[in-house]
Amino acid sequence: MSIDTLTPVLSRDWDHDRSWTLDSYGEYAALRTALRTDPDELIATVKEAGLRGRGGAGFPTGMKWGFIPQGPGPDGETKPHYLVVNADESEPGTCKDIPLMMANPHVLVEGVAITCHAIRAEKAFIYIRGEVLHVIRRVQAAVAEAYEAGFLGKDVFGSGIDLEVVVHAGAGAYICGEETALLDSLEGRRGQPRLRPPFPAVAGLYACPTVINNVESIASVPCIVERGADWFASMGTEKSKGMTLYSLSGHVKRPGQYEAPLGITLRELLDLSGGMRDGSELKFWTPGGSSTPILTDEHLDVPLDYEGVGGAGSMLGTKALQIFDQTTSVVRCVLRWTEFYKHESCGKCTPCREGTWWLVQTLQRLEAGKGTEGDIELLLDQCDNILGRAFCALGDGATSPITSAIQYFRDEFEAGMTTPAWELFPYEASTAWTKGASA
Repeated sequence: MSIDTLTPVLSRDWDHDRSWTLDSYGEYAALRTALRTDPDELIATVKEAGLRGRGGAGFPTGMKWGFIPQGPGPDGETKPHYLVVNADESEPGTCKDIPLMMANPHVLVEGVAITCHAIRAEKAFIYIRGEVLHVIRRVQAAVAEAYEAGFLGKDVFGSGIDLEVVVHAGAGAYICGEETALLDSLEGRRGQPRLRPPFPAVAGLYACPTVINNVESIASVPCIVERGADWFASMGTEKSKGMTLYSLSGHVKRPGQYEAPLGITLRELLDLSGGMRDGSELKFWTPGGSSTPILTDEHLDVPLDYEGVGGAGSMLGTKALQIFDQTTSVVRCVLRWTEFYKHESCGKCTPCREGTWWLVQTLQRLEAGKGTEGDIELLLDQCDNILGRAFCALGDGATSPITSAIQYFRDEFEAGMTTPAWELFPYEASTAWTKGASA
């Protein structure tokens, strides 16, 4: 597989000297163009480009922008509009937004400014995961540079348009990646999902019309404005257009970020990364982070777009490709993920709060080789009682790896009735350093 398969756009300048500075990035040419363009025309351009949300759900970005009501509401009041950027990246295996903000924060800031103009907002918030202080500082520095250069603030480029951007540090809760929980956190309340409707487009931040987009979604906007919708749509597949960042981790020789057109396959990405580590064979993998159903070596040639992965029974999600070889215990792996979801449940609804706790108890027995007859059916029943019944998607995400793991590796769960997972799959073999592997 040739390196030409890659399409570096967002990652193009990551290797430049001090790539995170304004001197390296440039003069916000796309913003200049956007401010001379009618907001509705900008929304139409993003729709035509086919940009879909890069945070997991894949909802069309331009369509989401178009949901923002214009003019006075039913009460005759015209409320301000807000843009909120979801930078609370914290799902196991997901690591695309953090390196993007570290290496090229200005493409995000410029994207924020363009989006604000498109949705007629004068204020935006970038909500960043609280633990990544180095990222917060870098984005804050980029915003400060943009203000100093006149790219943000009052009367940007003499257009008469004001743009204010606030960088907000979250408090470290995974649940705040759920957009309405993020809004509650941003407003100073405990981060818990809201009941919908009303949806954020109508009553979001401070009960005002609000657009919430992922970092990569917003960062993809400047190149669309600069190069055109046709250029962006020329990459990818019919329904999943453009380029995106695939995060490859696990038992591969060269883990990292690979920016490629939507629709590339795992086989191609493994070729680009040097393949599996020495002596490894692919056993299972996640196409979109730990909350998506796992796939196996049978799915190496599935197109990594929203439709292809969905057709294979999983979700593209955040394109976090975690690769596991034959040394890995699927029971242990699923247990570790489930422990994370149990810990991160906000506790608002019973199916998630109680269900994830009971899932962990059952999986711990199976991992220790102390499973009892009927434990597999119990796991499936527990998952069935959570799926579709939780207040938000956290509960559903907790069940996905479990049910798919039982589907493909039921024999390992059956072995958990008699034999500990660490005897069947010594953990040191899974984490051992091998020649040819990259740090």
